[in-house]
Amino acid sequence: MSRLCQVTGRKPVSGRSYTLRGIAKKKKGIGLKITGITNRRFLPNLKKKRFFHPEENRFITLRLSTAAIRTIDKKGLHAVLKDMGKI
Repeated sequence: MSRLCQVTGRKPVSGRSYTLRGIAKKKKGIGLKITGITNRRFLPNLKKKRFFHPEENRFITLRLSTAAIRTIDKKGLHAVLKDMGKI
């Protein structure tokens, strides 16, 4: 299963991790130097969540980011499913 939010569409993005060495200029050093660059991935904060859908009288399991869970709490499950095109 891919790491993808079913509501917001959030997915992993790539970035870099920097390794620094030296003493900062504000601490009277000559400054920080980058000594290594490593590629990394920023993963979305996904949770598997069950919601009760009263119109269909059943539970729906969705894989959502925490931001999407807050959106469902604010707008309601029916409105979010309608925006997704599931209804």
